Amino acid sequence: MTNTDWANKDFYKVLGVAQDASAAEIKKAYRKLARANHPDSKPGDKAAEERFKQVAEAYDVVGDEEKRKQYDEMRRLFTGGGGFGTFPGGTPGPGGTTTFDLGDLFGGAGGGGAGGAGGGLGDLLGGMFGGGGGQRRRSAPRRGADIETTTNIGFTEAVEGVTVSLRLASDAPCSECRGTGAKAGSMPRVCPECDGVGMRAASVGGAFTMNETCPSCRGRGMIVDDPCPACNGSGRGLSDRTIQARIPAGVRDGQRIKLRGKGARGEHGGPPGDLYVVVKVAPHPVFARSGDNLTVKVPVTFDEATLGAEIKVPTLLGAPVTVKVPAGTPSGRTFRVRGRGAPRKDGTPGDLLVTVEVQVPDRLSDDARAAVEAFRAATAGPDPRSRLFGGS
Repeated sequence: MTNTDWANKDFYKVLGVAQDASAAEIKKAYRKLARANHPDSKPGDKAAEERFKQVAEAYDVVGDEEKRKQYDEMRRLFTGGGGFGTFPGGTPGPGGTTTFDLGDLFGGAGGGGAGGAGGGLGDLLGGMFGGGGGQRRRSAPRRGADIETTTNIGFTEAVEGVTVSLRLASDAPCSECRGTGAKAGSMPRVCPECDGVGMRAASVGGAFTMNETCPSCRGRGMIVDDPCPACNGSGRGLSDRTIQARIPAGVRDGQRIKLRGKGARGEHGGPPGDLYVVVKVAPHPVFARSGDNLTVKVPVTFDEATLGAEIKVPTLLGAPVTVKVPAGTPSGRTFRVRGRGAPRKDGTPGDLLVTVEVQVPDRLSDDARAAVEAFRAATAGPDPRSRLFGGS
């Protein structure tokens, strides 16, 4: 598709909306037309299929705020507000119509636009449709790289939250050449192939083009003839810095925390990347985690489990609590103490899960042995394992 074809497209007319239509009105019109002409609803209808493509193409431009601004500026440059195909100051044509050479607008070999200025309409169309035209003589801002590091914290720190110091080594502009890549006393030059953009247009068939990284400058937009000896012309070096990072309360072992904007510095004014901190939590000698709950195993004696008792149970962050063990409690039974666990995402605390374990003494005094034997005689009854062998 030629530049003239683009210039003569009225995307507002395709969508059936006014040029000053709101974004909501444009979206509503697009949805209505796309639904009415979708190939799934009209299989085999070539006219509807073509109409659907036109509607999608129009919405791709005027449905995007930035592309719409560029498109409106293109219309203004071509028409002076009066309609496509005319331009004030052009060459008089048949019937008194003033025409204009589109090639002048899109710039010649030197990258100039209308009136000899750099950029011009070629920049507008290049930005919208990926085509060529005048290019910026400045490397585009680049976002810094993301960094990942690991920190080790204690069990209690994971539950309460903690601020840790992280020493980071990351990619950064070279301190010798300040990121230019050029040796002291020299400067890089604009890449002649991409005109400093770092990208170039490559045809993918027909009227469509796509941008690809410039092979000459490898996307930097600049060529270094006399490279910096410290970074070998790359413009990049290593940054060693220490930052303070807050680990939130309730973090789990192995959790990955994102710290926005704490990664490597950007290039050419681009934003920094993000920092990802993988948290390793040391085990606790008494407590463990089960989701947002803390768990603890508490030993009880045979008589406490048999006769019932009130036992003291430790908590991680506060005073001990009293748990009532009912008579006849089996080993392995778990009791819940509400509000004594790890913080949830909404800030409310989880629970403490107390599991009792009946302790069997490995040594008995004569009196204790006699008491147990008396207990055995007093509680003698059916074999509790008989059902395992088909008994009643």
